Amino acid sequence: MKVTVTVNGSPVAAEVEDRLLLVHFLREVAGLTATNIGCDTTSCGACTVLLDGESVKSCTMLAAQADGHEVTTAEGLAGADGELHPVQRAFRMEHGLQCGFCTPGMVLAAVSLLRENPQPTEEQVRTGLEGNLCRCTGYHNIVRAVLAAAAETAP
Repeated sequence: MKVTVTVNGSPVAAEVEDRLLLVHFLREVAGLTATNIGCDTTSCGACTVLLDGESVKSCTMLAAQADGHEVTTAEGLAGADGELHPVQRAFRMEHGLQCGFCTPGMVLAAVSLLRENPQPTEEQVRTGLEGNLCRCTGYHNIVRAVLAAAAETAP
């Protein structure tokens, strides 16, 4: 079937098998490898992307389900001038990563969380990121990074 997805602002169209997962579409068709494959069961969140601005786990979503929609990956967060998104900048400044495997999904989940709740408490950040696992147990710095991004973008 033909699938056309706007990925990071650019249309990506391809004939794909109807069972192709969105994560494989992004990695193999669009050539964007920041979206990681971790568990294939929505348990780890490494494959989290934004679909029309909402975080979704792309390892259990079909590419066909994203047809006609907008997907944002970690590669698409930075500005056209290369300036990091506030969440990316905060992750860097607060050392919100260790091995980096969870980072793209964690950052995108945080972006979605902050869109829904621009000024979360620490508990709300922890609850909001529950579906994204850090194998290195770097949660303390990840939570600090999300709170720092919220403070940076506060009105």
